[in-house]
Amino acid sequence: MGLVCRGGIRLGPLVVKPQPRLGVLVVLLSLCASCLSSSFAHAKRTPRPSVQPPPPSQPVPAPASYPALPIRAVCLGGWLVTEGWILPPLFDGIPNKDLLLLGATTCAVYEQDGTQLQFKSALRKTYLTADQGGGGAVVANRTQASDWETFKLWRVNETTFNFRTSGNQFVGIGASDGIIVATATAPRLPETFQIVRCPFDKNRVRIKAANGYFVQAIATGEVIADYGEPTRWSDFDASVFLMTKVGEQLQGEYQLCNGYGTDKATPVLRDHWSTYIVEDDFKFIASSGLTAVRIPVGWWIASDPNPPAPYVGGSLQALDNAFKWAEKYKLGVIIDLHAAPGSQNPWEHSSSRDGTQEWGTTDANIAQTVQVIDFLASRYATSPSLFAVELMNEPRAPRATLDSLIKYYHDGYNAVRKYSSTAYVVMSNRLSSGNSTELLQFASGFQGAVIDVHYYTVFNKMFSNFTVQQNIDFIKTNFSGELTAVTTQNGPLTFVGEWVAEWNVPNATKEEYQKYATAQMNVYGQASFGWSYWTVKNAKNHWDLEWMIKNGYISLKG
Repeated sequence: MGLVCRGGIRLGPLVVKPQPRLGVLVVLLSLCASCLSSSFAHAKRTPRPSVQPPPPSQPVPAPASYPALPIRAVCLGGWLVTEGWILPPLFDGIPNKDLLLLGATTCAVYEQDGTQLQFKSALRKTYLTADQGGGGAVVANRTQASDWETFKLWRVNETTFNFRTSGNQFVGIGASDGIIVATATAPRLPETFQIVRCPFDKNRVRIKAANGYFVQAIATGEVIADYGEPTRWSDFDASVFLMTKVGEQLQGEYQLCNGYGTDKATPVLRDHWSTYIVEDDFKFIASSGLTAVRIPVGWWIASDPNPPAPYVGGSLQALDNAFKWAEKYKLGVIIDLHAAPGSQNPWEHSSSRDGTQEWGTTDANIAQTVQVIDFLASRYATSPSLFAVELMNEPRAPRATLDSLIKYYHDGYNAVRKYSSTAYVVMSNRLSSGNSTELLQFASGFQGAVIDVHYYTVFNKMFSNFTVQQNIDFIKTNFSGELTAVTTQNGPLTFVGEWVAEWNVPNATKEEYQKYATAQMNVYGQASFGWSYWTVKNAKNHWDLEWMIKNGYISLKG
């Protein structure tokens, strides 16, 4: 998506929202070609990375047994790194998923980490605001809501929460008089609140501070926790607010573990790990004509069986089982670090707590990530199925800088080579960088290096009104052109690490889906390392490769 994972489209340098009609398509394709040309020109001007690759050495030999290049793989998404949309029932038992009655006259609202909320005073008709995004007093003086009026929820337990501002400060009581401020860089007791919801109108709430009083908006615009009276929930009560949820709710590993709590999350996840993907799935994958699996893992797996809170142990045993089954059915394994410490993008599949992206902002964070790669490479280096290690999935620009990523890829590559001279090392392009070739010069210095690119049309509104043929033509022209630009004769191998045969064409026939899938496989089959479908199982049928194969939408044989 000009690059955005499962929330936008990976178009390399192209990010276009509006949908052109057929008559404008030729112009659009011309513009895309122009964008690509501009990107290539920019790539030539990119200065050499500050961290240089080692001098060329002998080529890394391919693994002795299997598989051959290019591979045809499938991602085991939603297994060892949770994504709620892949398997929604995993979240059904979370106590804070629904409203729970706490008494005859009050009920608390239980939300998940990362939920974004806005609060409008029922009396003043103004929103709670962290001016400048935080750093000072919280006021109630704006009639329109935007970023400063939006707060991210952190769940402390089933009844208490922290509110994080857009500037990443935490809301709390700043003085003995109950004045509400947003100045704390880390939450403590003064930054803890309860949200009490009206029993007959779930959008009416009161916010109870740590001093035992309710927050109210007074006439001067100040916000103070000093209201101790009961309420009838009317518009004349200054402690009553109208609460609105905004944005999409995150449903990742962090939300699941913190939502259930360790005691409840442990049996839920261990049951999931032992039943969602089993040996028969590997047998089916191999018999269907696939040659490898790409397995997303989270950084906390390196601390198994006692990962830091709120994560729970047990996923490492599942990964051990995966290698055992892969060896039995002669499948290659790509270990994919899908969730890095601090989160390399703001989405749930990087296990971000609240949409904040902090990976790579310090040397210590990069070193911690290298340690995870070191652990994984050392553990599986002797397995004949260890085909590749993907150092990171979908780091997002500009927060993940090119300098930080190059430093990490340099050190991560060396960590793999400490234990294996044959495993390929996959380096994912940055999402939203606008330059799909920015890693070429760097990665070309590493033997056995692979650049990973992801191509989707389904997330971008640009394709909302595309016909079947327009979608296919875009794959054959634009995605093919970008893949060709990244695939150079003496450069790193190329890998389409994620794609799917889903689109925005309404009421498409089975035959049309078959044509769309075939067109993608023909184009992505030109990648020198191969491709991998997202995912093997999914609640949505066309995202589920097993369903697509069993129902005749995709054939990998012959």
